[in-house]
Amino acid sequence: MGDDAARQVADGRTTLGIELGSTRIKAVLVDEDLRPVASGSHEWENAYVDGRWTYSLDAVETGLRAAYADLVADVERQYGVRPTSFRAAGVSAMMHGYLAFDADGELLVPFRTWRNTSTGPAAERLSAALDFNVPLRWSIAHLYQAVLDDEPHVADLAGITTLAGHVHRRLTGRDVLGVGDASGLFPIDSTPTPSAPGEPGRRDYDQAMLATAQGLVAHRVPDLRALLPEVLVAGEDAGALTPEGAAWLDPTGTLVAGVPFCPPEGDAGTGMVATNAVAPRTGNVSVGTSIFAMVVLEQPLATPHEELDVVTTPAGDAVAMVHCNNGASEIAAWARVFGRFADATSTRTGGTTVDVDDVYAVLLDEAAAADPDAGGLLSFNYLAGEPVTHVEDGRPLLLRTPGARFTLGNLVRSEVHGAFATLAIGMDVLHGEHVRVDRMTAHGGLFRTPGTPQRLLAAALRVPVALEETAGEGGAWGIAVLAAYLEHTDQALEDFLADTVFRGDALQVAEPEPDDVAGFQSYLDRYRAALPVQDVAASATRTTAPTDQADPTDQAEPRLQADPTDAADPTGAADPTGAADPTDAADPTDAADPTDAADPTDPANDARTEKEPTA
Repeated sequence: MGDDAARQVADGRTTLGIELGSTRIKAVLVDEDLRPVASGSHEWENAYVDGRWTYSLDAVETGLRAAYADLVADVERQYGVRPTSFRAAGVSAMMHGYLAFDADGELLVPFRTWRNTSTGPAAERLSAALDFNVPLRWSIAHLYQAVLDDEPHVADLAGITTLAGHVHRRLTGRDVLGVGDASGLFPIDSTPTPSAPGEPGRRDYDQAMLATAQGLVAHRVPDLRALLPEVLVAGEDAGALTPEGAAWLDPTGTLVAGVPFCPPEGDAGTGMVATNAVAPRTGNVSVGTSIFAMVVLEQPLATPHEELDVVTTPAGDAVAMVHCNNGASEIAAWARVFGRFADATSTRTGGTTVDVDDVYAVLLDEAAAADPDAGGLLSFNYLAGEPVTHVEDGRPLLLRTPGARFTLGNLVRSEVHGAFATLAIGMDVLHGEHVRVDRMTAHGGLFRTPGTPQRLLAAALRVPVALEETAGEGGAWGIAVLAAYLEHTDQALEDFLADTVFRGDALQVAEPEPDDVAGFQSYLDRYRAALPVQDVAASATRTTAPTDQADPTDQAEPRLQADPTDAADPTGAADPTGAADPTDAADPTDAADPTDAADPTDPANDARTEKEPTA
């Protein structure tokens, strides 16, 4: 394998994928069998500047170069060669937000990431006018809010794009977006448009909605369509690496121009690819510090729902998404508490230190044997506001009545149920639309402990939940797969994934168990009834203005919204013994950092909350 990989690297026959997540930029190199052979990464964090969450473009450039250099160093360390070219390449990134440029390509205002939620008036008006749910984080909401606020920069606006679109343009000179990423910029018409024989059916922005939106912004934006990037579907030519792009990514001058690029995609799309969930009636659930579910639709939704975002697969098929701000952070917090107790006990009694994976295993084993309804306990995991349940300013809470059965197992089961409750509420809306789902594929650090989380999620969603055991490397691996697909467009993307990429992979499926389903539904009824306590708790403890995202004054939990590249790894549950970042554990080229799990009291070291869905 080593000699063969070295030859493939030297011959330029490997494929490169890069994804910019909210806490990590990751680069992955795959061989001709789409197995990861090397990887590199760079940690970064958003900044809260002048009331908005942002990353500077200097940080984007520095981070990309660092992640690529780290990958090159890994290749040289393993194989003794330095890559100069690749068979194909692709870039993905966190979706949405607002990158606004003038005619000279200069950034007009600092990058406004998807975390900024100051777009309420714009999102509300757009949703009403388009008869389509436009979430706060979507790019068109940011643009329209700038118009409503009469921001001066709008007069000089020549184009907007996403983070992946910006990086792709720097590398190739092409102002394009993959359809999945574009679907978080402006609504997409999922009906294929004519294309050449043998080429994938093209997609574009919804023309009727464009005309309506144009009417809303006409006094400040004379041609809205001219501001938006061209839309491409998976497999379409998205340009090639230019000499300027090669020098931008690799200042050493080793990388040469000419590498073909696939359309730049969003992290939601690469997550779908990484979990083999792009066919109708399939879906995926990503659980980390925040949580979301995506289901590929057979037909359009009958009516818009504020709980459901409609985006697309990288092939352009419509997807309904339930996005929740709060996920597994409270589970991680309790695990840190019990981990610290175990360590303190070990110190006092002369015992051995307990590994963080053992802490999770013990706690989740207790939850598995607990009362199906968590014994009357209730847990709210709201470290931030939660739009799905209309909670503006969240507070994590544990509630119990005097008659509740307060046991360790019920406590942990309540926390797991609480992590899935908001998602289940959103999924109930899908059930009301008679959307059929054959199976959901789960990924994210929580599933590193096998069994219980998968089983309880199946009960919460009332659908079989699968875990894939693949060589997938999360979103960076997903975009590398999309780059490789450039040479396989004779197949539909879903067939390429099923027949080539995931063929022969083991699949663990948990079916919903009747007792678990009934117990969760009882829990959910109590959860809904108790939601008003959130407003009371927030009012009694509020020290800053409400926010739908993280508290900008609190930087102690940088992964409150974490990294999709870390969560999209479908192998995250395959190794219950590894304590490192779940994406690193799945990468045979990465040595796990033993310090990642060394301190169970440190939230930054808990791989189970390392992810961020942004779609």
